[in-house]
Amino acid sequence: MNKLLLHVAAKPLLFVLSLLPFVWLVYAAFSNQLGANPAEALERSLGDWTLRFLCLVLAVTPLRVIFKLPALARLRRMLGLFVYFYVTLHLLAYAWFDMGFEVIDIAKDIAKRPFILVGFAAFVLLTPLAATSFNRAIKALGVRRWQLLHKLVYGVAGLGVLHFFWMRAGKNNFAEVAVYATILGVLLGWRAHDFMNKKWLKANKNNHEKLLKT
Repeated sequence: MNKLLLHVAAKPLLFVLSLLPFVWLVYAAFSNQLGANPAEALERSLGDWTLRFLCLVLAVTPLRVIFKLPALARLRRMLGLFVYFYVTLHLLAYAWFDMGFEVIDIAKDIAKRPFILVGFAAFVLLTPLAATSFNRAIKALGVRRWQLLHKLVYGVAGLGVLHFFWMRAGKNNFAEVAVYATILGVLLGWRAHDFMNKKWLKANKNNHEKLLKT
């Protein structure tokens, strides 16, 4: 499996697959296949794909560790950029279809409606992550500061689910919200467990070295 992930075609294939939802939505919009309210369907579909790609990004590390697939890490950056791609389109769809690109009205709406405020906050947090997803940024920031910055993705995940929850609350449709919340909860729980396990192993190692010195 690692050989397949390291293949020269792996990244181009992932790029094409990640772009397919966008291509389908554009086609569906122009061929009137988005239902009675195409603007709303397009906007919400883009938000759904943002959450799906966010789940994929957070799944990379657990899958890499559990199934011993180090080559999987090379695909994480592209998946992360597609999270930003879809959330940007989601925001643009809202700004266009709901607000007509009226900046003042958009600002008022963000301040007035909590679920939009939370969604916009997630977008703001994602922006520096996308902007520093390149090797030059890692070198400029230093690995430790870069890693610390990219931990903002956990906050983005929480805000994304909250945005989705509030958006569905008006229609009492929580089934999808529960699915995404469960997936993200499991992925974040695994990371928390892995962090605590590494901390415990490090503490034990330090204690062992101290005992050897006495």
